[in-house]
Amino acid sequence: MKWSDITAIAEALCDKFPEVDPAAVRFVDLHNWVLELDGFDDDRTRGGEKVLEAIQGAWIDEAR
Repeated sequence: MKWSDITAIAEALCDKFPEVDPAAVRFVDLHNWVLELDGFDDDRTRGGEKVLEAIQGAWIDEAR
């Protein structure tokens, strides 16, 4: 999984953290949680604010 796999990351976060409200997650935590996902293999420095916003938005949609 790479940073560009927004939907796959959102689905994995939804599965791993079903009790978490994705709208309340801080970007620092989100960044770290993505890095810890099984199958995530990308440059840790590439997860900037725009990417994290996209992941958070997809996670919010997925959690509905």
